[in-house]
Amino acid sequence: MKRHRVVPLGLAMLVCGASGCRAKSSGGEATASSVPAASTTQPALKTAFREDFLIGGALNPEQFNGRDTKGGEVITQHFNTITPENVLKWEHVHPERGRYDFVPADAYVAYGERHKMFIVGHTLVWHSQTPRWVFQDAAGAPVSRDTLLARMRDHIHTVAGRYKGRIHGWDVVNEALNEDGTLRQSPWLTIIGPDYIAKAFEYAREADPNAQLYYNDYSLENPAKRAGAIRIIRELQARRIPIQGVGMQGHLKMDWPSVALEDSTITEFAATGVKVHITELDIDVLPQPTRNRGADVSMRAQAAAGLDPYKAALPDSMQQALAARYAAIFAVYLRHRDVIDRVTFWGVADGDSWLNGWPIPGRTSYPLLFDRAHQGKPALDSVLAKARGPRETTPSRPRGEQ
Repeated sequence: MKRHRVVPLGLAMLVCGASGCRAKSSGGEATASSVPAASTTQPALKTAFREDFLIGGALNPEQFNGRDTKGGEVITQHFNTITPENVLKWEHVHPERGRYDFVPADAYVAYGERHKMFIVGHTLVWHSQTPRWVFQDAAGAPVSRDTLLARMRDHIHTVAGRYKGRIHGWDVVNEALNEDGTLRQSPWLTIIGPDYIAKAFEYAREADPNAQLYYNDYSLENPAKRAGAIRIIRELQARRIPIQGVGMQGHLKMDWPSVALEDSTITEFAATGVKVHITELDIDVLPQPTRNRGADVSMRAQAAAGLDPYKAALPDSMQQALAARYAAIFAVYLRHRDVIDRVTFWGVADGDSWLNGWPIPGRTSYPLLFDRAHQGKPALDSVLAKARGPRETTPSRPRGEQ
């Protein structure tokens, strides 16, 4: 028999089990203190999609500490799930050997609990934003496999264990793949070997037996990279190591991926039996400075004429194009609402977005549903219009398969 837990979410109840989560109407009323209104004319995203999937955003400390009041209004009105941008990454929560700093992470988790949200932990094992000391001995030489495994286990047990029962899902391993689907040559791989992924999931399950565990990556619409992620999922399943979901980051462009490619990618992941999470959604409207369509945080490009064309404002023609793009993408998500548990935007409003500084610092980007004044854009209206439309679910896996 499957065990389920129920997480209260204000307007909805989140029923979570081994196969994933689903928001269900609770029939209750949100209180004014828990859900302040950012706008009296726009319905809440979380209400509009409450029978489909959770809606969330990635939060920074200004927001969950209450200093960004406008952002906080958007979050509490529209979202029922949250992810931290940085405070649970290794360099922030475990900056030195033997020293953890849980103050920001504690505030993030407490914020989610106050507002009865589904709380995501991001991320336990990643090649980026991990201090060098993790991989090196006192002399600066690479540590042994056993030493790195012990450090990984201590970190996961300490961090995930601290929030056992409070953080509901973890991005256990983040961005382990190259674009061709092979494993990235990170220190995790070169020191431990390919089984570092399985070990991370094993340790996470030990730390919190009830948390959902995810593999998270970008550009999974690329067929070769998608195949690599499916191999990871299948290998974990073959070893009976729990994995409940795959995180498709959703750093999209105006012209990529196509609607058909997004659709087929979700279908292929659903066939593995795991749930799909859209984890870091944004749509980049700016000209691309390189041919690389990925979202590697280490990528840098040179500023040049024409690459930052909307310093003053986004023209109405581009506002409408962005709205149409979001509508097309959400139509895909709604077709696959039987397997999609969560759609999380990477940021709350345009001014928060990492795309203002990547891959060229200082550009003015407009990738989200809310502008720099925290007002809804035409893209918000188009997404809400999709929520009001008919539900045409395309089964994403054979009937009866869990």
